[in-house]
Amino acid sequence: MATARGGTTEYGQGNAEIAKRLRVSVRSVQRWRRARKEHGDRALRSQGSPGRPKLGPELLAALEQELVKGPLAHGWSDQTWTLERIKTLIGRRFHKTMTVSGIAQMLRRNGWSHQLPARRATERDPERVSGWVKETWPQVEAPRRRTGGGSSSKTRPDSR
Repeated sequence: MATARGGTTEYGQGNAEIAKRLRVSVRSVQRWRRARKEHGDRALRSQGSPGRPKLGPELLAALEQELVKGPLAHGWSDQTWTLERIKTLIGRRFHKTMTVSGIAQMLRRNGWSHQLPARRATERDPERVSGWVKETWPQVEAPRRRTGGGSSSKTRPDSR
């Protein structure tokens, strides 16, 4: 039956049996049978990926060159590439729009990964950091719930 969908060529089997063997829905088998009846075996061939990459190989190579130049070369004040900045760069340079998640997937597929700084900033003052952690952070952090009396019932608060 569905040569492109698992190598099955038996015509005498029911939809449910084929669906079970191919681990697909019965509705899919019905769709394949109708397509084959109307358009022949060519209708069962794979149509390829539903979406094409927004950036072809040439544009992807150009994007990599732009990323290597760094954010400073493109007008940002620090050396951090964010997905939003890359999205902006793609829009400015190639006049294409992509979602942030699409950019992340594209970069992962092409060998780019999240990077962390190799070392801490030279301007970092350890005394100020520890003072902030001791003084400011407790004020920012949400207070913890006190343990003790209470009830698991929402309708009768003290039903213990």
